[in-house]
Amino acid sequence: MILRKKNSPPVIIYRLGSLGDTIVALPCFHKIAEVYSRHEIIVLTNFPISSKAIPLEQILLPMGLIDRSIEYPLGARSFQELIRLRKEIKETGAKTLIYLNAGRGVLKTYRDILFFYFCGIKKIVGAPITKNLQNCLVDRTTGELEYETRRLARTMNFLGVIDLDKPHFWDLNFSEAEIKVATHYAALLEMPHFFVINMGGKDPKKDWGQERWIKLLTALSRQNSPIGLVVVGASDDAVRAKEVLNIWPFKKINLCGLLSPRECAAVLSKASFFIGHDSGPLHLAACVKLRCLGIFGENNLPKRWHPYGKSHLIFHDIRGVDFISVNDVLVAAQSLIDHSILSNSICAE
Repeated sequence: MILRKKNSPPVIIYRLGSLGDTIVALPCFHKIAEVYSRHEIIVLTNFPISSKAIPLEQILLPMGLIDRSIEYPLGARSFQELIRLRKEIKETGAKTLIYLNAGRGVLKTYRDILFFYFCGIKKIVGAPITKNLQNCLVDRTTGELEYETRRLARTMNFLGVIDLDKPHFWDLNFSEAEIKVATHYAALLEMPHFFVINMGGKDPKKDWGQERWIKLLTALSRQNSPIGLVVVGASDDAVRAKEVLNIWPFKKINLCGLLSPRECAAVLSKASFFIGHDSGPLHLAACVKLRCLGIFGENNLPKRWHPYGKSHLIFHDIRGVDFISVNDVLVAAQSLIDHSILSNSICAE
């Protein structure tokens, strides 16, 4: 946990989203906590309604990167809601607001700025008031969009350099209790290596489909030496996970609904690799430097919301996840298993 001397006026960070959005912005939160080490840090954020959407507080509060949060009601239109929010912001005594939100258009950004001034904020920094900061840049060599996490880091240039390749900026600062949970479940598998999958997510358009998952794992189980399998997700995913695990002939654990997001990340840190939909657990896995096989469809532009890092294997078809074949994913997954076994053999020598 990061300990800060809070003897200066509070600072507010404006950041909406749930688990994946939080991880994408994690390097910026680390930098903000470092620069504003003498301030109370308050996050203005939405409180997700869905059981599959994880509040930002669950990730950042245990680390000491933030101190508390204020609810920003998504889609707020009534005058009463805005007055309530204004009152709560003014009562913090904060005069500085760090704008760490997604690019929603220059006009909407200026609308936000005007509202925050109305709330008594005197200094607003990081707001993407140009198209260059609103949008992810295109690499002229590859034609690819930059990662959203890099765009966010660019908006925070006033804080200093945020080197996304330094592990410090992705550190989740696990507690002893979280490490103990991860060690416990890894020990239950009684295997030198295991991989983790997540088949859930709050958006049905991102779902590759139960039939494809069953085909993938059936084929993998027939081609490999014993390797453990762990399924993570929300409690709603537990029944679906059980059906998939029934076909896995080796050691396996269904952890859907049993772990906090941070405990899930700690378990992921002990795995060999991860396979999953475009969802929060995918970004958690990348955050702990786990190699990921990600399945992306029509919801996102290529690369922008991919997990940060060069070692990941990403299947992204903008027509939809239904166009991603089981065989293609199987070949990639097999390469990850082969690499894991080889690495384990080398370490044993």
